[in-house]
Amino acid sequence: MRALRQAIFILFVIFWVAVLVIYGSYVTLPRHNTAATHFDSILVLGTPSKLDGSPSPEQRERVLEGIREYRRGVAPRIVMTGGPAHNHFVEAHTMAQFAIAQGVPASDVLEEPQAQNTVQNIFYSAQILHRHGWSSAEVVSSPHHLGRAALILLAFNQRQPSLSLDWSTHAAPWPPEYGVHYKLIFYSVEAWRCLELRLRGFPPSRFLPAHA
Repeated sequence: MRALRQAIFILFVIFWVAVLVIYGSYVTLPRHNTAATHFDSILVLGTPSKLDGSPSPEQRERVLEGIREYRRGVAPRIVMTGGPAHNHFVEAHTMAQFAIAQGVPASDVLEEPQAQNTVQNIFYSAQILHRHGWSSAEVVSSPHHLGRAALILLAFNQRQPSLSLDWSTHAAPWPPEYGVHYKLIFYSVEAWRCLELRLRGFPPSRFLPAHA
């Protein structure tokens, strides 16, 4: 019986050490590479639209926060990024139309319609920014997504120096539809993914080439 209690105690300790490592790694991720408070653009990262083409809860909250930051004067334009990654609706277009419907001038909204994931969000958006002579962005996304976005931005600046950005991440509010259990699941999944990326790094691709 004593051996069983000891085994349970050891498993309990191992579990909580693992939790601390995973979440500790996540909460210590950088959130910016500049102290700037004004940027050339606000970059709103994509997430799937609903199956009817309307904004999903996370899409809606990301766009609304991007609009709030735009109206605060953080940047003079918003770049919506995301292609038809999970259904046939182009995320960037759904988000852009929603922003325009909220009163943002169409001339201040740009669309990046190709990206299939967050790495591509950064790659294609950086191309758009540099094509216009812009080199900084406040990156808006859901709270659970910002850690991975930051890791990608750090790797991107190292591996794509000609497209590097000054950046800061900014969290959109959680959708009111999401309960505590949803938030815990999302945070846990992202914390684990971020730990894996910290340990293994990003595989080389044309979006994140191998180090020179």
